[in-house]
Amino acid sequence: MFDQIKANIDKKISLTEEEFQRFSSFLKFKKLRKKQHLLFEGDKCEFTGFVNSGCLRTYFLDSHAKEHIINFSFEDWWVGDLYSLLTGNPAIYAIEALEDTEVLLMGKDDLETIYDTIPKFERFFRILTQNAYIAFQRRVMDNFSQTAEENYQALLKKFPFIAQRVPQYQIAAYLGITPESLSRIRKDLAHKH
Repeated sequence: MFDQIKANIDKKISLTEEEFQRFSSFLKFKKLRKKQHLLFEGDKCEFTGFVNSGCLRTYFLDSHAKEHIINFSFEDWWVGDLYSLLTGNPAIYAIEALEDTEVLLMGKDDLETIYDTIPKFERFFRILTQNAYIAFQRRVMDNFSQTAEENYQALLKKFPFIAQRVPQYQIAAYLGITPESLSRIRKDLAHKH
């Protein structure tokens, strides 16, 4: 159950077996059914999570009840509402399973304990936070500077399997376009290839 998260951590820091055992003793396993929420907008996010299997979407509804998808989290990804986790304020996003999903969760207080007892984890989570910030900045810049087709192609490059696992209307919501526009883009790309 912990092989994938251990491999993920090993990419950034080196742990002794004892340190990993201590870390993993704080993890809580949670199974989500398709369409089940891990977090609702307005609740406090008291965890950081690792996706062991499945897929989640992080999204919010604007004042017109239009859905905006911020991120998809597949296997080997970390998930949560960082704003809520770090500030203690209500979550600005909701997180929902798009397919049956298994996550490993660590509570905020347990995370602080890990920082105190295994300081390497402060570095690990700093790297995750920096990478998330960079990816978010890149996404904002791409949304302003690239066409919808270019953004779709970048998404396919990042997640080549996404079209088989995520409904087209949700991919469109992630790209900030209508499903009809995405359909046209896909048709145009198919003709080019």
